[in-house]
Parts: sequence; C-alpha cells; structure tokens
Amino acid sequence: MAEGIKVIANNKKAYFDYFILENYETGIELFGTEVKSVRMGHVSIKESWIRIERGELFIMGMHINPYEKGNIFNKDPLRVRKLLMHKKEILKLDAKLNEKGLTIVPLKVYLKGSLVKVEIGLAKGKKNYDKRETLTKKTQQREIEKAMKRSMR
Repeated sequence: MAEGIKVIANNKKAYFDYFILENYETGIELFGTEVKSVRMGHVSIKESWIRIERGELFIMGMHINPYEKGNIFNKDPLRVRKLLMHKKEILKLDAKLNEKGLTIVPLKVYLKGSLVKVEIGLAKGKKNYDKRETLTKKTQQREIEKAMKRSMR
C-alpha cells in the first residue's frame, strides 16, 4: 500500500549552502497542538540545525506556530525537539560528524501517512565559488527552459 507523502516545509537554503552527502528519514517528538499546527503548514526549518547530545538527536531553532485553538496546551514555538532515529544510525552519524567540515541539516518536514517525518542530511559546507557555480547553473537552466517555451509557441 503506497502511503501519501505531503511536503510541509522545505529547506532550499540547505541545498544552496551545503553539499548533501546522505539523507536520513527521522520521526519527531511533538505534542498534540504542535501536530495540528504542522498539519496546517505553520512550520519553518530555515534557521534550524541539528545536534547530537548524549546519543540522541535534537533539532534546534525549528519554528512551529502555536495552534490557534490550543490555548494553555500550546508549547514554546522555538523549543528544542527530539528526533527519533535508531541508536545504531545515530552512532554512525556521530562518527561521521567527527570528520572535518561535516554537519547535519534538516532538509524537509513532511507527512507520511498520518506521521510527521523530518528528512535530515549529512552535509559538507560549500565555499563561495561553489555557490557561484550553483547560481550560474540555475541561471543557465532557466534560460534553457525559456528558450524551450519560446520554441513551443
């Protein structure tokens, strides 16, 4: 049975600032009002990052707007949230992080069936000249698509 995947938040800046070496799917520990807010699409991961502490994954700086009808049950929008992943995978990630220049960044938040998932990536930072290359490739691709559109008319 194919489960529907609905992307809630995408971190385009991560793809611009980093080379993504590996992707991982993790669960996230949320409270009820937070889940309702995420389902409505009130989440941002642009300024967030991931840290490993005491063998557990945590996402910092992820903003989930308080649920409108949540009253006293709403939590702090920027609170630290735990990511759910197998212990062996976390240990492998931790070992790779000890290499020079590697970090973990959140790539997207999505619904997989009824579950909220976060895709994280093991990333290596880009230099300024790499970013310029990315921009020129995007510009060239955009020009090719414009030319294709014009030729179709």
